[in-house]
Amino acid sequence: MNLKKAYILAIISLSSLVFAQQSPEIIKNLVPNGSFENYRKKSGSIKQAIPWQQIASVDFYQEPISNDTSRFKGARTGKCYAGLRFQKKYKEFVQVKFAEPLHRGTTYEYEMYIRLAFWSNASLKSFGALFTKMGYKSKGDVVKSALIDSVSKKGSFINGYQWFKISGKYLADGGEKYLTIGNFSPNVKKDMVRMNVFKLGFKEAYYFVDDISLVKAKEAIEKVKVEIVGSFNLEQDSVLEVKKDVKVGEKIALKNIFFENARYYLLPESYAELNKLAQYLLRNPQMEVQINGHSDNVGSKSKNQKISEQRAREVFEYLIKKGVQNKMYFKGYGSLMPIASNDTDINRAKNRRVEFEIIKN
Repeated sequence: MNLKKAYILAIISLSSLVFAQQSPEIIKNLVPNGSFENYRKKSGSIKQAIPWQQIASVDFYQEPISNDTSRFKGARTGKCYAGLRFQKKYKEFVQVKFAEPLHRGTTYEYEMYIRLAFWSNASLKSFGALFTKMGYKSKGDVVKSALIDSVSKKGSFINGYQWFKISGKYLADGGEKYLTIGNFSPNVKKDMVRMNVFKLGFKEAYYFVDDISLVKAKEAIEKVKVEIVGSFNLEQDSVLEVKKDVKVGEKIALKNIFFENARYYLLPESYAELNKLAQYLLRNPQMEVQINGHSDNVGSKSKNQKISEQRAREVFEYLIKKGVQNKMYFKGYGSLMPIASNDTDINRAKNRRVEFEIIKN
């Protein structure tokens, strides 16, 4: 082993050891926003629960349906959940891009929870999850080896209108980036079971979906070994190594967050700091945070308010796409809360900032 290779291996290995000492093993859910709890704004469209996409028109709920009187109404956990509709010539799918591509030869454990809606007059025999590199666009994208297709042993998925788990293991081909959820039967009409055989006519099966996750299987995690070669001084982590006694209400400024001038798009130079924040939140999944955006006082109040909110939202969405599952909010304050006077360029730069605030610890 040459010196350069040994040095790189030591840095990686020692970093892994330090990380393990700081916190227990992180079991990362690769499905961003897997419980749909984080969203841009209240809406009936799943597109607001970023980064989820819809194929057809998928419903999004932030509270129980008003006329649902069943014992298991509302979300399985939290407050938010999605709804998929199936009819004899129509079906809906939800789709999301993973926080990172899947690794070839690695086994992953998948699970989701579904519940048949109280108004359904039909149910499905199968419900599945498809793993693809480019996303689902047509029936031709459905390959059996890339599909976890759960088929009901009791004829169809009803289960007393209560939440139940669908799960399985998936051996990655490598490079899969998208997860698509729905019914992948070539003919959904044949996959639907009428719940009352004495009632003829229109059939519809409607399922609520919640708590979707994909994690490395235990056996895959155990394959990772730590090897120490030599010893090196590691730089102290950024401000994101927050003290352990962090309190509710505390605000922590993010350093090295950069946007295009007068715009809200994140520049790549920001990713290192935001990735550290993502790791911090992954190690503290119970924590709720709010991303706050601030501006200087140059320009109109309305413009400053808008760009501060857009920048806070950009950070919020970046963290979700990195796999952070914590409940998060975002808010823009414009120029209302300066930390320095706006009399010089240096002070104005201090006021143009993004911070995260502890809402619940």
